[in-house]
Amino acid sequence: MHINKASGLGITVFAAGLLAGAVHAATLTISCGAVGSELQLCEEGTKLWSEKTGHKVELVSTPNSSTERLSLYQQLLSARSKDIDVFQIDVVWPGLLAPHLLDLKPHFEALESQHFESLITNNTVDGRLVAMPWFTDAGVLYYRSDLLEKYQLEVPSTWEELTQTAQHVQEQERAAGQAQFWGFVWQGRAYEGLTCDALEWIYSYNGGTIVDADGKVTINNPGAISALEMAASWVNTISPPGVLSYAEEESRGVFQSGNALFMRNWPYAWSLGQSDGSPIRGKIGVTALPKGGEDGRPAGTLGGWQLAVSQYSENAELAVDLVRFLTSYDEQKRRALIGSYNPTLPALYEDTEVLDLVPFFGELYETFLNGVPRPSSVTGNSYGRVSNATFNAVHSVLSGSQSAEKAVQELESQLNRMSRRGW
Repeated sequence: MHINKASGLGITVFAAGLLAGAVHAATLTISCGAVGSELQLCEEGTKLWSEKTGHKVELVSTPNSSTERLSLYQQLLSARSKDIDVFQIDVVWPGLLAPHLLDLKPHFEALESQHFESLITNNTVDGRLVAMPWFTDAGVLYYRSDLLEKYQLEVPSTWEELTQTAQHVQEQERAAGQAQFWGFVWQGRAYEGLTCDALEWIYSYNGGTIVDADGKVTINNPGAISALEMAASWVNTISPPGVLSYAEEESRGVFQSGNALFMRNWPYAWSLGQSDGSPIRGKIGVTALPKGGEDGRPAGTLGGWQLAVSQYSENAELAVDLVRFLTSYDEQKRRALIGSYNPTLPALYEDTEVLDLVPFFGELYETFLNGVPRPSSVTGNSYGRVSNATFNAVHSVLSGSQSAEKAVQELESQLNRMSRRGW
């Protein structure tokens, strides 16, 4: 399979000189995402490594949709393609891609303990460390602090409060001439991002994690039904009808243009909202996502991305060195300061420079540390199908084509059939 490399964007980096003793400069390829400032930061990071080592790096363009990207990776790796040396992989993919990835444990034993233990565990499959943590994530709630202050309203702690607040401010802003203003934007497209959003809603209503840690399907319960009914009530009331086709960047586009009060997104959106020229610079707050009613609990889905080396790489040792550099303290700090990407090193959450620039890293440390995991570990190779069934069922509720009660019943049956065949 031919892959278009993002040359011509200044991404291929030529070093000023070769390392002493090196015979020639090798060329590595790495797949990096392009959501927010990901591509820019990856380009800068690989350039720093190139200048240090004398080797070249090319960035390979891949789909922004994590669902589409996984499909591409599976095609490439199944074909034992040498097109990509280093893969950026989602936190839920180690179990799916492990057979094709190099064991990094021998190369990182002294460094493993510096990262969040939960992420090292997540990336270890059958005793093999198949990826190193690069940045972590959990879903958070963004809000317009200036508008809450204008209308003398508190930051909501429950989804019910958020709904009421969003409705009130939306009505007031529209009456004042902001015809395109909405109360709440989020990710409603039928893709992995909707599984993340749905898990937050369901867990916050004490509805579990779709499949529990023992592999039991738990989706059919009153909490899950209440959560999905609540979310469906937002569409075309406090959320635009188009939210059903939104991913992260579409949501950010509406919020950052000043046309929404609340947004569910990942931490990367902070630095972009606070950037020069942003209409909402200095008017943003970030907090934990709401709980489902007074008896619920806040939940942010655990996200984040890792770096893995392909078993089919012709420059595996160099690829390992690139991963070591990109996941290091200095490079993760640079990414936190420039792009507000959450480090995977606990020590950086005590770094005063980082906390001064991204204060909510400290305030929401527990949210990031205790993010709610998707049921990827327990469902293993079946996780892709589990998520696909989940986001399609949830989307059917949001679009009004199916009731929440019927959707969770059918999803339960689907997942049980998968379970009987063996996760």
